[in-house]
Amino acid sequence: MKSKRKKQRIKSENIEYSFTSKRLTLYSGLAPFFTFFDNMGLFDEFDKHFETPDSNALKYKNSQLMLSVVSASLCGVAHISHIAPFTADVLVKSLLGLPHGINKDVISTRFKALGESGARRLEELNGQRLSRHLETFNEKQLVLDADSTVKTVYGNQQGACVGYNPQKRGAKSYHPLLLFSSDSKCVVNSWFRPGSSYTSNGIVEFLKQSSSWLPEAERIFFRADSGFFSGALFDWLEQKQWDYLVKVKLKGLKELLAKQQWTDAKGHSGFSVCEFWYQCNDWKNARPFKAVRWIDGYKKVTFLGETEWIPIYKYACYCTNQDMDVWAAHECYKKRSTSENWIEQVKNQLLAGMTLTNDFWANDILWQLCVLAYNLSVMIRKQDAELHRQEHNTFRNWFIRVPAEFYGRRTCRLRLYQYYLFKEQWLVFAESIH
Repeated sequence: MKSKRKKQRIKSENIEYSFTSKRLTLYSGLAPFFTFFDNMGLFDEFDKHFETPDSNALKYKNSQLMLSVVSASLCGVAHISHIAPFTADVLVKSLLGLPHGINKDVISTRFKALGESGARRLEELNGQRLSRHLETFNEKQLVLDADSTVKTVYGNQQGACVGYNPQKRGAKSYHPLLLFSSDSKCVVNSWFRPGSSYTSNGIVEFLKQSSSWLPEAERIFFRADSGFFSGALFDWLEQKQWDYLVKVKLKGLKELLAKQQWTDAKGHSGFSVCEFWYQCNDWKNARPFKAVRWIDGYKKVTFLGETEWIPIYKYACYCTNQDMDVWAAHECYKKRSTSENWIEQVKNQLLAGMTLTNDFWANDILWQLCVLAYNLSVMIRKQDAELHRQEHNTFRNWFIRVPAEFYGRRTCRLRLYQYYLFKEQWLVFAESIH
């Protein structure tokens, strides 16, 4: 028997398209951010440190150009050519006080004119602001993680050189140096460097500058990978009475470790530990080394007709002036791996190093502005424990890149989607800024 039930047929409506709306924004989450900027006096600081020459030919203040780059970084807008359409957004124009979108050539030309002195002033501004933020933690101990990162470039930008580049060997790159505060997740200091710079180049001068911005603490603990293994660095850290833990990088290290007396690590099956003192050729005195080894495999060896399986060891060795056992040093060092995640956020989520010109100092300024954007993102998320645990990309998708209708003349308003998934969290977050 045939069914008399009628078959339902889905029919899509014909939809007409037009690009005529002028009052929509994709970045409604920037509004609370600019309230946060205003509360912390960021606008005034930029105006004070980067005063714009009084000229009728200049339509934009230096502070407007710099905050446009910071805002673009927060919103995930990469490349200097994309900033023009970004700043043409109705909300962005209103927040920055712009008559119309900023042309990429204006940013490039103005930052080139600021030159090295502008880059150093911005570096100082970032350091002073971070210093005030760290004081709010009132920590007795500061944990600092130093690291460097390679940023590959495709072109002939000034200062881009062939150097260490594990991602793309032989390609030109920059090699910035960064120092993080482990407790706050913020960048304490950052130097933008040519790609030919070695990891630890200038580390002592870098830490001298960084230390001037650090709040007073009973104890400062410095942690870094093997690229920073340097007697000159250890001399300075000991002079400043900082604690340190640095992974050892030494020619013939495996042979040296193989000669040591090893004991089983208590409670850690398959691991052995040892401690000894060692003085490198250019050191004034010996320092304690702490090492861990474990079996990575076996190799087959035949000697006088007998076959034997010999273990192949892997090692981790650290130089430290802290009074801790070997396993505690090993576990403490592993915690610095989180700083690599923060570097990934600075480079790939806040897009530091992606906005480039052909001028080194202009690129330095652009890098510093993106680092500032990262710190501001961390600071504003600190007000909510749940948001503080999230990465910036998640925060951006939930709270910044939220479409809305912008309307009003004297009093500007945003009309967001009524059934937005994170509506309640967004309102609580926005209210916490005021």
